[in-house]
Amino acid sequence: MGHYKNGREVLPPELLQQIQQYIDGELLYIPKQSEQRAGWGELSGSRERIERRNKEMYRAYCKGRTIEELERTYFLSGESVRKIISKLTRVGTGT
Repeated sequence: MGHYKNGREVLPPELLQQIQQYIDGELLYIPKQSEQRAGWGELSGSRERIERRNKEMYRAYCKGRTIEELERTYFLSGESVRKIISKLTRVGTGT
């Protein structure tokens, strides 16, 4: 979340009065415009790391590793491993 700003300092008086009719004296979060907002994991690189891990897991599965082995290797539940394998099998992007 961003920094706190006083509405009196950043909003025109007419707009401030309109907002006060709905939420008077309480905190209000105003999100960034959608085109300015990064998707989950895009800035930190988490999304890319997870996609890379999932493809690696899929390749290992295709080479004969069992679900149980993948659970232990990647510290995931069997259900999570199955979902990842199933998704990459359907999409065909595991290789």
